[in-house]
Amino acid sequence: MSTDTQPDITSRPTGRAARERLYHAVFFLCAFLSVVVTVSIIFLLARDAIGFFSVVSPAEFFLGTEFVASKGQFGVLPLVSGTVLVTVISALIAIPIGVAAAVYLSEYASDRMRSILKPGLEILAGIPTVVYGFFALVYVTPFLRVVGIPVATFNVLAASLMVGIMIIPMVSSLSEDAMSAVPDSLRQAGYGLGATKFDVTIRVVIPAALSGIISSFILALSRAIGETMIVAVAMGLSPQMFDPSDPLGNVLGNGQTMTSKMVQVVGSELAGSGPGYKSLFAIGITLFAITFLMNLISDRIAARYKEEYE
Repeated sequence: MSTDTQPDITSRPTGRAARERLYHAVFFLCAFLSVVVTVSIIFLLARDAIGFFSVVSPAEFFLGTEFVASKGQFGVLPLVSGTVLVTVISALIAIPIGVAAAVYLSEYASDRMRSILKPGLEILAGIPTVVYGFFALVYVTPFLRVVGIPVATFNVLAASLMVGIMIIPMVSSLSEDAMSAVPDSLRQAGYGLGATKFDVTIRVVIPAALSGIISSFILALSRAIGETMIVAVAMGLSPQMFDPSDPLGNVLGNGQTMTSKMVQVVGSELAGSGPGYKSLFAIGITLFAITFLMNLISDRIAARYKEEYE
């Protein structure tokens, strides 16, 4: 009695197996390359930063309140102060507007309206930042003067407004994605209890999407911290230490961030040698540490408030 031989359905054709191995190798290479590039950047920044700190003491760099390379003063606090000031003001603009836009797109807009508004909003992210900078200098600053705000030609307020507008798409897009991921069953449960659409949005959807929303905040703020061209064009190149007794003066006057100082150092006569040039790497490693810490915080928050749905 003969029996039919059953084909092994678990086996793969030789060509398909080869392609799978090729895909695996390509994806691994991409992942490995990204890690190598990141480690290389950290290594090169740290190497030259160590050379700078062999000439200038870390205490003088991290605690100094003046940064004038021509006088041998390399205090980073005025640059950190300017960076934090721009970030805070831009956050006050981008976070409420971005979340409100995300709530509308996720909960109130029709499919047709969403298909129009979301791409239109994300166009803001594609505008070159130097255009934002010139817009702030040529239009926003004169407008602020017209409405009675006595800003300087180069000022923190106009630059912060443009940085805030620039990061709105990041806040709104990531927050809208987090809200859209909330199951409709939670919304229907709220409606079944007699809640209004606004109540469901505020008390059900936003708390359920909180991890994604907060992560969007931190990622957007990291983007604001690293912004260069807007602040370089509209804010000026004069580092100013924040004065708690006159905060309005800091906002209406000029200042400088860490990124714009790096641009200034590269283009100055100090480029190529000496502690003035090497301060570029010390500022860079400091900026990298700040943004890296913010990303770690974002990951911790996302893990802490993450909601899993079946």
